[in-house]
Amino acid sequence: MDHSVQLHIAGSWRDGGERATLANLNPATGETVGQVAVATQGDLDEALAAADRGFAAWRKVSAFERGKVLRKAAGLLRERAEDVARLMSAEQGKPLAEARIETAVASDIMEWFAEEGRRAYGRVIPARAEGVLQFVVREPIGPVAAFTPWNFPINQAVRKISAALCTGCSVILKGPEDTPASCRELVRAFLDAGVPGDVLGLVFGDPAAISGYLIPHPIIRKISFTGSVPVGKQLAALAGQHMKRATMELGGHAPAIVFDDADVETAVKVLSTNKFRNAGQVCVAPTRFLVQDRVYDRFVEGFLAAAEAIRVGNGLDDATTMGPLIHGRRLEAIEGLAADAEAKGARLRTGGKRIGNRGNFFEPTVFTDVPHEARAMNEEPFGPVALINRFTDDDEALQEANRLPFGLASYAYTRSASRATRVAAGIEAGMVSINHHGIALPETPFGGVRDSGYGSEGGSEAIEAYLTTKFVTQANP
Repeated sequence: MDHSVQLHIAGSWRDGGERATLANLNPATGETVGQVAVATQGDLDEALAAADRGFAAWRKVSAFERGKVLRKAAGLLRERAEDVARLMSAEQGKPLAEARIETAVASDIMEWFAEEGRRAYGRVIPARAEGVLQFVVREPIGPVAAFTPWNFPINQAVRKISAALCTGCSVILKGPEDTPASCRELVRAFLDAGVPGDVLGLVFGDPAAISGYLIPHPIIRKISFTGSVPVGKQLAALAGQHMKRATMELGGHAPAIVFDDADVETAVKVLSTNKFRNAGQVCVAPTRFLVQDRVYDRFVEGFLAAAEAIRVGNGLDDATTMGPLIHGRRLEAIEGLAADAEAKGARLRTGGKRIGNRGNFFEPTVFTDVPHEARAMNEEPFGPVALINRFTDDDEALQEANRLPFGLASYAYTRSASRATRVAAGIEAGMVSINHHGIALPETPFGGVRDSGYGSEGGSEAIEAYLTTKFVTQANP
C-alpha cells in the first residue's frame, strides 16, 4: 500500500496548496517510504468551510442512520486490517502483532460509538404548573478540531472521529506527520462507508501553525487533543481564550505498586508486557515501579528476565517483540534520561544503550534504586525504561504514587481487598487498574486528572463533550 499521503478536504484527496511535503520515514531503517502533504492556511480555510457545510447536513441525519455508517466503516477496516497493520508497522515501528491488535480494536471502538450515539437521550422534567411541558434535548456541539499523535495512529484518532460522527458533529483531523498512512486508511474507511466528504477532513503540516489557526477559528466549536502535557496546556489555554470546549488526554508517569501479598509472577508478566509495549511509547505505560520489601528481589529478578527476553528488531519481522523508537529525537531523549539516571546514582540492571547505528533501536532498560533527583523519576520517559524502587509501608507507596503532578493511569497488585480499596480511593488518577491491565477498552472511561488533562475518550462519558444540553420549557397558549 502507498505510504505517500494527501490531504482530504471537501471530499477530495489532494496535495497542499503549495505542494510542500514532509518525508515519511521507516524508524527501523531510516529510509523514506513516502511523502505527506503539508496544508497551507488556504487549505485550512477550505477544510473549515467544508466542516461548516458538513455539520449543517450531518446533524440532520438520524443517530440511527449515523450508527449504520459507523458500523459499516468498522467492517471495512476489518477487511483491510492486514494491509493497514503492515502500513502502521512500517511507518511507526511497532511489531506487526501489535499493529494488528490496534487495527482490530479500532473497529470495536467504531461499533461502540455507533451504539452510544443512538442512546444520547434527553429527558422530560415534571413541570410545576399545569399545561407546561419541560424537556431537555442533546444536540451536537458543532465542527470539531481533533489533534492526534503518532504512537497509536489509528486508535487515538478513531476515538475522536467516532465520538464526533456518532453525535452529529463534523470533524477536521490533524493527523500525525510521523505516521500518516495508517491514519489515512482509517479516514478512508469512514469515507468509503458513507461519511460525506464535507463531514470528515484530514490535514497535516506544522502542528503549531495548524492548531494556532483552527482552535480560535469561529467555525470550530470543540477541541480534542492527545499529546504531551506542555503542548496540551498551551492548547487548552488557547481554547479557553475562545470559550471552546476541550478534551485533553495528556501524558502520565504511571506508578505501579506491587505489595508484599501480590501474585508476583502475574505482576511481573503483566507489568513487563505493558511497560515495553510499543517500545514504551504509551501514555499509560507503567513506569515507576514501587515494590514492597519482602517481594522486591523476586519481582526485580523476574522483571529483568522478562526484559532480557525481549527481541528487538524491525516490526515487520514476525519474531520481533519490540520495535524501534519513532524518530531520532526520541532516541536522543531516552539516551539522555538513561545517562542522567546513572549519573545520579541509579543502578543500571540491564540495557541502557542504543542498538546499532541504523534505525532508532534502544535496549529494554531497567534501573533500580533510582533517586528522586533523576530526571526520569520526574519526566515521563515515553520509552523502554523501567524504574524500580522499594518501599516499606503502604502510606509510603501512596505518597510516592501521588508525588508527581500527573494523574492518568495507575496500577496495583495485592491479594488484600482492603488494600485494593484503599489504593483505588487513595491514588490520584483518572484510571486505576488492580491485579490486571484493564484500561483502554471502548466501553470504559479513558482520561486523566491534574496535569494529565480532563475529559474522557472512552465509555459513555466520551460523547458528553460533543453534545450540548438544551432546556426547553413550553406553556400551552
